Amino acid sequence: MAKLLISNARLINEGQIREIDVLVDGHRIARIDGRIEAAAGVDVIDAKGRYLMPGMIDDQVHFREPGLTAKADMATESAAAAAGGVTSFMDMPNVNPQTTTRAALADKYRLAEGRCMANYGFYLGATNKNIEEIRSLRLNEACGIKTFMGASTGDMLVDDPLVLEKIFADAPLMVVTHCEHSPTIWENEAIARKKYGEDVPIGEHPRIRSAEACFASSSFAVDLARRHDALLHVFHLTTAMEMVLFSTAHRSKKRITAEVCAHHLYFDESRYADLGMRIKCNPAIKTSDDRLGLLAALNDGRLDIIATDHAPHTAAEKANAYFKAPSGLPLVQHVLQILFDLVASDAISPELLVDRACHAPADIFGVKDRGYVREGYFADLVIVDSAKPYTVKPSNLLYKCQWSPFEGHTFAASIDTTIINGTVVCKNGRLQGGIVGQRLEFTRSR
Repeated sequence: MAKLLISNARLINEGQIREIDVLVDGHRIARIDGRIEAAAGVDVIDAKGRYLMPGMIDDQVHFREPGLTAKADMATESAAAAAGGVTSFMDMPNVNPQTTTRAALADKYRLAEGRCMANYGFYLGATNKNIEEIRSLRLNEACGIKTFMGASTGDMLVDDPLVLEKIFADAPLMVVTHCEHSPTIWENEAIARKKYGEDVPIGEHPRIRSAEACFASSSFAVDLARRHDALLHVFHLTTAMEMVLFSTAHRSKKRITAEVCAHHLYFDESRYADLGMRIKCNPAIKTSDDRLGLLAALNDGRLDIIATDHAPHTAAEKANAYFKAPSGLPLVQHVLQILFDLVASDAISPELLVDRACHAPADIFGVKDRGYVREGYFADLVIVDSAKPYTVKPSNLLYKCQWSPFEGHTFAASIDTTIINGTVVCKNGRLQGGIVGQRLEFTRSR
């Protein structure tokens, strides 16, 4: 592979912004210095003062393969991710067949090989019946054990308290949870049906999937983890109420960590009026106070990771009435631009953005040699032009579902270049460079 020199960059990395050059040799970063002279045979990218950062590691996506490929697949969504500066992803088990056995995990890795533009890892899904599969799981077979402690697909709702005790006591890897209390949701659904019939307004979604439903489940998960000294990571938190459950300590001092998704930092319930089912997701986008509470918790360290929960559905599916419209929205192509909009509004700093979207996932999941710009690490890099606006149009969408809640929106920043494993895979929104994604390696177990 050719050598690549990135010059005149403003590197955001490890809590600092500094002017730097980075030399890539093959798959990895060979040298980082204030000034590196371009030798013969070295390709040069002049960053011209633009931001350079490690690629985002998105620990929560639904790329819908196997079995749900009318909505998305690993090839299309990993390409969209690469265009958005997401260089590694971890995919969920609620596919068809569900990834609830070690054999299904192995099959899924075989399916991904040679088809992903970004690096990939997969979760094992917990059920009420697969505790022996969970106990037998080994490091590097999965990135974690996904436990739906709320309504989910098929038999992936784990609602047996005895099974949950066993999972948290015996899990050999990190337990990651979707926390919503199903009985509370079902009761709220019955109330809404009594009032509105089947045509419930989308504005009721945050009251059906309420803050109380979230808190009841997340507090239970935290209690289980504390009692069993389990590694726990709580996905997509949506309420200010839940923030009391989590510590402001640095992630290196915590066994219980927490996550927020970009859309919960960006939208509040006022946007149901214009975006409707397009922003229907579980857990629900809630109040303005909740959004501000999440931003405060992100800044004070209670929220450790920013992710997407990228979950595409077809436009036809999303056009249904409330109870039939599925939850989830596509996000990986625009997540960094969402976050740089938050930077532009002074809600977060560039250093915090990189810490929570790149460094923290690598640290918490033990992703080997990724998530930082360091000599010897894989060259997963993104150049961001914070001064070049970008308008989302149907013509520039790469999602297989071919829609986005951001259509017509102009972001403050553009993704200039994405480099994965030392190869330029996207430049100015145009894909190039082939399929270079590798299977992620992990170093952290219980």
